[in-house]
Amino acid sequence: QAQLVESGGGLVQPGRSLRLSCAASGFTFSRSTMSWYRQAPGKERELVASITSAGGVTNYAASVKGRFTISRDNGKNTVFLQMNSLKPEDTAVYYCNAVSSSYLYWGQGTQVTVSS
Repeated sequence: QAQLVESGGGLVQPGRSLRLSCAASGFTFSRSTMSWYRQAPGKERELVASITSAGGVTNYAASVKGRFTISRDNGKNTVFLQMNSLKPEDTAVYYCNAVSSSYLYWGQGTQVTVSS
């Protein structure tokens, strides 16, 4: 049974950093494209960043480019999202997503709140 478990969220002041982790199990992580999405209150879920199976190609939303970095460790079945220079508008629930053999998996989400 596929499972994605996010961690690392919390309350942080503007300008500070957080690192999210997503531990995967139950599917072939190394062959999966991994992504981070987020959903703010009253807004639709949006793609934040994605990374291909070998980590060779990454993609970012314009709003986070230059501040966020997605990476993965295929040996540990984990994907990360390093978030720097956080802004109040980054406040949202962040979800881990996997696309594996045409199947789509989601984590339960982790709350990130950026506030002074």
